[in-house]
Amino acid sequence: MKLYETGIEIRKLRKEYGLTQQQLAEKSGISRITLGRLERGEIASISLKTFDRILHALNHEIAFTPRKEINLPTLDEIGQNF
Repeated sequence: MKLYETGIEIRKLRKEYGLTQQQLAEKSGISRITLGRLERGEIASISLKTFDRILHALNHEIAFTPRKEINLPTLDEIGQNF
């Protein structure tokens, strides 16, 4: 998941919980401006600690899932078919 996608998910969760940006920012110990920039995908990076604090305020946690990879043939494999 890209950082901007993470921001979209955080915004969605925040709205599901009926929280304003200011309320979530206060619960997370960050500024409302930082949270707004994160939700809009305008922040290049945030610390894992900050991300964890936001998720904790939303009663969520970080979970690891494997990536779904597309198994495309290599050029050598394509060349063997000719």
